[in-house]
Amino acid sequence: MLGALLTSSLTRVIPIGMMLLALQKTLFVELQPFGVIIQIVLAFAAAAGAAGGPERGAITGFALGIMFDLAVGSPLGSTSITMGIAGYVAGWVDLIRIETTWWLAALFVGVGAGIGEACVPVVRRFIGEEDAFVPEMAKIVPVVAIAAAASSVLLVPLARWALKLERPEWKMPADG
Repeated sequence: MLGALLTSSLTRVIPIGMMLLALQKTLFVELQPFGVIIQIVLAFAAAAGAAGGPERGAITGFALGIMFDLAVGSPLGSTSITMGIAGYVAGWVDLIRIETTWWLAALFVGVGAGIGEACVPVVRRFIGEEDAFVPEMAKIVPVVAIAAAASSVLLVPLARWALKLERPEWKMPADG
């Protein structure tokens, strides 16, 4: 059992998640485009989904959400749900794409992160928070989604390495 844990992708996902969480809690608190904190950990969960499919994205998002909850002090599991949803939604690119393209993965990372961020007030309301829905969500969700899509150029290859996935085969046009 211990050998299976040591050979799993969690041995790579957890340290990467810790570094991204540190960046989010320090650097991205200071750099706020349009007054919105960039959710780089959420973007990595969505990138894991785009790289490995919905199941791996949901599992990675759940693990990253637990780490986030432990670091921030929010109720355990509340962020795991939203990051798991983001990874699952972004993983649908793996099911519908015909060819591996970077822009399609970026689009799905942005959509997954946007949906995950939009689910945050819903989950907070379920756990009993009174003022979970704020009017700024109309600004927060698009900024988080665009930032996640832009960062996917770096995060999708990092997630592919962390999940121990093979390099995608790029299709070359036929000479004809």
